[in-house]
Amino acid sequence: MENGPAIFAGMVFCLFGGGLLAWIATSVRRHRPVAHGVSQVASVTVASLVSLASLVVGAWCFTWL
Repeated sequence: MENGPAIFAGMVFCLFGGGLLAWIATSVRRHRPVAHGVSQVASVTVASLVSLASLVVGAWCFTWL
């Protein structure tokens, strides 16, 4: 992968994962639902796994530099 696309993709994945983690933490702290119509535990678990996977993919993109 070339440097330009690797930097862009890594930043997009890391910003998305970090933003999603911040949103999950804020929602849980304020006792608001993370996803409407889904149990709190299931929605927090799935959203956390997606955000962590996004952060891992972002870190993997940065290893291609």
